[in-house]
Amino acid sequence: MYWSDHNPPHFHAKYGEYRSEIEIRTLGILRGRLPAKATALVIEWAALHQAELLAQWERARNHEPLEKIEPLL
Repeated sequence: MYWSDHNPPHFHAKYGEYRSEIEIRTLGILRGRLPAKATALVIEWAALHQAELLAQWERARNHEPLEKIEPLL
């Protein structure tokens, strides 16, 4: 996430040379693409941490420090 990013609330995912932006509320891909397996893992992780991601979005919009979110195990 970036402090001055645009709406809707989203996060950026990177996998090798691939990049994607995922909307937090719908978990849909806004822009870019990742390989299918990487996309599935990112969406699984985001679904587990959706409330935390939305809270992080608000923190970023308020220029507050972001907190670490646990990785997918």
